[in-house]
Amino acid sequence: MGAVAAPPPLAGAPDSPEQALAAGRWVKLICGAGNQDLASIEDLCAIYALAGVHCIDVAADRAVVAAARRGLAWAAEQEQPPAEGRPEAPRPWLMVSLSDGEDPHFRKARFDPALCPPDCPRPCQRVCPALAISADGGVIPERCYGCGRCLPACPLGLIGEVHQILAAEAVAPLLAELRPDAVELHTQPGRLEPFARRLEQVRASGVPLRRLAVSCGLERGAAGPEAAQPRAALTSRQLAAELWQRFALVRAAGLRPLWQLDGRPMSGDVGAGTARAAVALLAELQAWAPPGPLQLAGGTNGRSLALLPPGDRAAGVAFGSVARRQLQPLLQQAEAAGRPLRELPELRRQALELARALVEPWRQRGRDAAG
Repeated sequence: MGAVAAPPPLAGAPDSPEQALAAGRWVKLICGAGNQDLASIEDLCAIYALAGVHCIDVAADRAVVAAARRGLAWAAEQEQPPAEGRPEAPRPWLMVSLSDGEDPHFRKARFDPALCPPDCPRPCQRVCPALAISADGGVIPERCYGCGRCLPACPLGLIGEVHQILAAEAVAPLLAELRPDAVELHTQPGRLEPFARRLEQVRASGVPLRRLAVSCGLERGAAGPEAAQPRAALTSRQLAAELWQRFALVRAAGLRPLWQLDGRPMSGDVGAGTARAAVALLAELQAWAPPGPLQLAGGTNGRSLALLPPGDRAAGVAFGSVARRQLQPLLQQAEAAGRPLRELPELRRQALELARALVEPWRQRGRDAAG
């Protein structure tokens, strides 16, 4: 298969995940809480691990976690032995995602293709960023990660959604089996009690987690005191109050929080507008947020870093759709060739260049000034 050229050396020893959080250089790859496309997940984890991400977030699914670990193992095999006096590059954390209720990250589109008119121009297929709607009709469930773009695209309104929520009794044994390094818990304002119950299930697993990431934005949830009210956005101070309530629960459970600020969730991570939304949420919230690293998400892309104001408290960034989408054409070529992308030298080279171009500015953040 042949070794892959190692990433260019950084100025100084490479950051561990915790060091990266403390220095504002943390980078996480989001494979998608509902993404079960095992072949692409294995390649995404392999390429982005080699590009230097500090964490990879995947669905809490046995087959998905196994695929992610195969990709991470491949990346570790490609690393050159550390030079004398230079430490080995730290391995990325493996994080799995859960939700405390209905959440767009944990849904699948569904429709019956037999109901589609024969002359339908199939706008649903054109707008799907995951290529999850097949040419002969129907949703490919393992590829669908719940973005929702197909829902309004259908001229006849035939597309619905199915939410996937892990049963309470399944959480602790599943985590005990998977043994991730970290867990991300998606929540929404107004869902404190469901959050507390899910957190207790996580704690009951007995897995020694490095971090408990809490993913939340300004949109009100579908349960709790806010359920009967219009789904209007909260102010940053109201969101901060919600996070402080969760901080007390997380600390009482003996866990260390990481706050994932979802600026514009499921946005496709394109253009300056989505990048500005994520940065704006950080700017509004950072003065009121509870202790713990603040990480950008939801609309982040290659423009996010340049938009940060001086003196920001960003511990790092999570890249989701933008990271997956930029490798998608190469993944399609590999699929057509019947081989994993990582085993095709030219596609692998192109993929690694794209991944490094996205990841490296954050990995280098502040190093020039420090030097």
